[in-house]
Amino acid sequence: MNDIKSRILFEDNHLIIINKLPGELVQGDETGDVTLADKIKEYLKVTYNKPGNVYLGIPHRLDRPTSGIVVYTKTEKALIRLNEAFKGSSVKKTYWAVVDNMPKKSESTLIHYIVRNSANNKSVAYPKEIKGSKLARLDYKLIGKSDKYYLLEIALHTGRHHQIRAQLAAIGLHIKGDLKYGFPRSNPDGGIHLHARKIVFTHPVKKEELTIIAPPPHDTVWDYFASQDN
Repeated sequence: MNDIKSRILFEDNHLIIINKLPGELVQGDETGDVTLADKIKEYLKVTYNKPGNVYLGIPHRLDRPTSGIVVYTKTEKALIRLNEAFKGSSVKKTYWAVVDNMPKKSESTLIHYIVRNSANNKSVAYPKEIKGSKLARLDYKLIGKSDKYYLLEIALHTGRHHQIRAQLAAIGLHIKGDLKYGFPRSNPDGGIHLHARKIVFTHPVKKEELTIIAPPPHDTVWDYFASQDN
C-alpha cells in the first residue's frame, strides 16, 4: 500500500496515475496474479475509508514487462471520456527504449503494417500492407548512448499490439531484456527496458491539459541514462 503511494504521479477526484513497475499486470489475466489495479483499489479503500468494492476504470494498457505511466479513473464519467481520447489521436505518448544496436539514422519515422499472432502473443511488423495487417507509425530519436546500449525517445502515433517492440525489431534494434523480440538475455526481474515516459492529454472533467512524466525504474542501465537526461 505504501508502495503505491510512493508511485502516484497524479491524483484527484477523477484520476489516479501510477508509475508501473516492470512485471506488474495492469489488469487481471489468466495467470490470476495480483494486479496493479488490485493494489490501487486497496490503497483507495484504506486511504479514503471506502466501504465495499472500490470503482476503478482502466482506459488503456501497458504490456506486463513494460514500465511507466498508467492512467486509471475513479469515476465512470472519466473512464468513458478517456476511452474515447485514447482511441483517437488526442493523447500524446512518449516512451524511452534501451536497445542493443545503433540505429542507422539518429532520428526517423517508422511506418509498418503489423499482424498480431494471438497464439504466441506476438506481433510482426511488415514493410507493406498484407491481409489482416494494421498500420503502425512511430517517430524515434537517439537521445543517449553508453558503452553497450542506446537510448531512444519514441513518440507513438498508433496503438498496436507490441508496436514499439515489433517495429524496432524489424529494423534490427532489440529492447534490452526482450527475449520475445530478439534480445539474447532476459532481465533479472522479467521486465524489459521499455518505459512509458510521458503522457499529455486533456483532463476528462476539468478540461485542463495534463503533462505527466515518470522516472524510469532503478537499475544500473536506467540510472545511467536518467543521470544523462537534462
